[in-house]
Amino acid sequence: MLAFAGIVVAVMQTLLVPVIKDLPQLLATDPGNATWVLTSTLLSGAVATPIMGRLGDLFGKRRMLVGSLAVMVVGALISAFTSALLPMIVGRTLQGFAMGAIPLGIGLMRDMLPRERLGSAMALMSSSIGVGGGLALPAAALVAQHTDWHALFYGAAGLGVLAIALVLLVVPESPLRAPGSFDLPGALGLSAGLVLLLLPITKGSDWGWSSGTTLGLFAAAVVVLLLWGLMELKVAAPLVDLRTTARREVLLTNLASIMVGVSFYVVSLVLPQLLQLPSETGYGLGQSMVVAGLCVAPLGLTMMFTAPVYARLSAKYGPKVTLILGLLVIALGYGGGLGLMDAAWQTLVTSIVLGAG
Repeated sequence: MLAFAGIVVAVMQTLLVPVIKDLPQLLATDPGNATWVLTSTLLSGAVATPIMGRLGDLFGKRRMLVGSLAVMVVGALISAFTSALLPMIVGRTLQGFAMGAIPLGIGLMRDMLPRERLGSAMALMSSSIGVGGGLALPAAALVAQHTDWHALFYGAAGLGVLAIALVLLVVPESPLRAPGSFDLPGALGLSAGLVLLLLPITKGSDWGWSSGTTLGLFAAAVVVLLLWGLMELKVAAPLVDLRTTARREVLLTNLASIMVGVSFYVVSLVLPQLLQLPSETGYGLGQSMVVAGLCVAPLGLTMMFTAPVYARLSAKYGPKVTLILGLLVIALGYGGGLGLMDAAWQTLVTSIVLGAG
């Protein structure tokens, strides 16, 4: 049930990929502003993950998991009822809070499962992001191609309600609680720093990378995040334990996770657009939204089937060996993919290899 909740979260993340190129027209805005429909979700997810994780440690992980999914449902319904840019961004921002469900689910597994079952369960939970994202693409394409695109959000809301019901019925609450209190100044500082950082990254191409606005926001982000870091080092129960985060093992593992996340979004966002672009462009493959989604779907399915394999490899050889192996497979997938962009079946091969990595 926890893995299903993770899949629901991933579905919400990639819901709009099939209609990315049509968003400016659908929302009656320019392409630069339309990108915020996607960026707002990623930004709120980045902020919500540590916040919901800490709240789960303090007040109960299942309770916060249900809360994250409930906020997602509200956001999906807001987006379902509007075609205006600002309310759509608000709805998508609320949907991003569901990203906290992933660490909360892993935390529940760690607290409740016996050690011998923990590795495979956490592997499945971690792969749920790819599984949900891969399966959502063809389903969302089918809906968007044959019905009103707002139906995508009604479907996301329905999945969210189902996930909430299943968690309440099946998943017990963890009895473990962390000492201390919630670091509200730390949460506000992290939120401000991330907004100041991601805003110029998103709008820099429109404003100009050397413009005063872009450079000023980057400078402000550096100042705010440095001050936030100094404050976190002095707090007894910080939102983010920077001393632990700075340890080599933790830091390098997190950097590897970031790179894997980037690689997932590259294939999820680029391949569908490559497949749908007209062949007259010289590089587009001229496929329908549904075909594009089906070509990328094996990404998630391969993740689901290989997760138990990697769990067994980790148990036998150690997670470091497994991590390196996965990164090598991803590198192979992208390296080979450079020469596999001339036909739809070639993108299918790329998706399978990347999913395995």
